[in-house]
Amino acid sequence: MSTAAKTDDLLNLARSRAPADRERLLLAIVDICDAGESAAGLMTSAPIQALLNSIFMSLVVEAERDIRRRLSEKLAQADWAPSALVNVLALDDIEIARPIIAGSPVLKDHDLVRLLVEATIEHQIEVARRPNIGPPVVAAILQQREPAVLTALAGNASAALGEHELTVLVASAQRIAAMRSPLARRPDLTDDLARQLYVWVGQALRHSLIDRFRLDASELDAALAASVREAHGGGVDAAPAARDGEREEMERRLVAKLDAAGQLRPGYLLRALKEGRLTLFLTSLATLGRFDQTHVRRAVNSDRPELLALACASVGIDRSVFPTILDMVRDLNGGLPGGGQEGARRAGVAFGPFDAHIAGAAFRRALNPG
Repeated sequence: MSTAAKTDDLLNLARSRAPADRERLLLAIVDICDAGESAAGLMTSAPIQALLNSIFMSLVVEAERDIRRRLSEKLAQADWAPSALVNVLALDDIEIARPIIAGSPVLKDHDLVRLLVEATIEHQIEVARRPNIGPPVVAAILQQREPAVLTALAGNASAALGEHELTVLVASAQRIAAMRSPLARRPDLTDDLARQLYVWVGQALRHSLIDRFRLDASELDAALAASVREAHGGGVDAAPAARDGEREEMERRLVAKLDAAGQLRPGYLLRALKEGRLTLFLTSLATLGRFDQTHVRRAVNSDRPELLALACASVGIDRSVFPTILDMVRDLNGGLPGGGQEGARRAGVAFGPFDAHIAGAAFRRALNPG
């Protein structure tokens, strides 16, 4: 079929209001995407560009979610896709937007900065994970100082980070525990920043930093001990443990108060993790799900992240947010729950085609089979 005939065929499908023709239009565009460079002339023609700019605006309103998702996946690598169309996809639900944000060559720095300002936290996290993001995007992320987005940026080894940007991230790691592990593994971390980070990370990461940068462990540990003594008034006694217990009791009272007022919501779980407060997260999750807190602790300390996923699914956490929650819990809890990437994949089953009540019942049966 000639280019002119293909153009006429696409335009005729676009004018039709029949659902079957809309499906045929999508499949025709998918076929063109699969044709690669041989389709470039057709897709860059003025009539087809106008078609793509206009018809997709209608598809966004009328089409099934699955159609939009399939189109997003096919257009994610297309450099001929119209900018307006790509930007609409990038602002769609995160499962639809993710391929576009991650890979579309049509999205430019100013488009990504706009997403950081206008889109959800999940969209912002995907922007921070996008390969090879440039200085304007990095600057916007640092300016907003959103913990989950900063954590994603810290783990993006291809992002354009200079010494200043790395210094800002390492300083932020003092209050955002989830950032410490990805920062410690960055290939561009300097000796000076490694020494600064050493004070805030757990024992396993300290060993990693010592081996990689040949740091003087005795000197750093002495400096760390001096800092602890200074923070506690010059003496080391049982007071820190007592303060930990008091803090947990205060957290329990806070969660109970929020729950009684109807203000304890799923978003509070992510906030607790962003602040590095694992016990607050556990208490809040147990309260939201009406779970036994010991069961929640057992799930978090197990090698089965799908248990944590079931608990999160039962209280309304979205599937797209859970990988971030799992990473942050692991960073705060010595790598637990275990299971690695395979465990994380299994955890996705918890967000299957069933409601929150079934997820909660499955969590209770798994932790209390009797």
